[in-house]
Amino acid sequence: MDMSRVSTCTYPLREESLDDALRIISEAGFKKVDLWGRAPHFAIDPTEVNPRDIEETAAKHGVSIANLGSYPGRNFGEQDRPLRHVEMSEMTRTIDLARRFGARSIRILPGSGEDPGLPRSLARSFKQSAVYAASKGVCLGMENHAGSIAGNPELCKELCERVGSQWFGVLYEPCNLMHGKVDYKEAFEVFKDYIVHVHLKDGRWNGDEFERCHLGEGDVDIPWVLEALASIGYEGDYALEYEICDIEAIQTGLPKWLEYFSSL
Repeated sequence: MDMSRVSTCTYPLREESLDDALRIISEAGFKKVDLWGRAPHFAIDPTEVNPRDIEETAAKHGVSIANLGSYPGRNFGEQDRPLRHVEMSEMTRTIDLARRFGARSIRILPGSGEDPGLPRSLARSFKQSAVYAASKGVCLGMENHAGSIAGNPELCKELCERVGSQWFGVLYEPCNLMHGKVDYKEAFEVFKDYIVHVHLKDGRWNGDEFERCHLGEGDVDIPWVLEALASIGYEGDYALEYEICDIEAIQTGLPKWLEYFSSL
């Protein structure tokens, strides 16, 4: 495993300042981060979080920004044109900041909710976004998640086909798919041509309850995921998403995830 392609998400540390979050992550052995897309870690409004402060804090702790866990795209499916225009402004601003930080990708939201169809404006707006993203060298990825059409592999594929850009695709998240009772291996086969970023964590179903657990201790076959991604020539990063602070403090648990991942 090329460990230069491994990052971790600041989301579990969202209650901490960016300085403390990046310090903890750096001390755990990571050199790259997926920056949570809201204050105090990031914001498209510089009055909320100044981009210069982000750059200086990242440099202070010796980490780079691999991906912005941002949220543009929510209103692209709305009929209200001014609302879509505001959303496009937020999209372009986020892409600009990703380019400034040297991030390979940003997370986007494919509209709002689990619309059974794909509004025409959704694909049109993302096509426009992808053109701009391509000019900046930034990928746009919708994260597999319940409560979003990105939790439906077939809709993911359909939207990607409509947008028709190598800069637009799926943020593959096997554990989220499992949590949504979607077979993550079958989902991979559906949208494998459109994967632009990856999040990894682990979990299992215990009766009617879904339980998170340490990486490698659940039902997500991590070696299979890595082999499958290698088979399609995936060249992006792998972001380890530590969301089990209730099981073990991130300060001691996250280094274990890095050690496990480095052993694969």
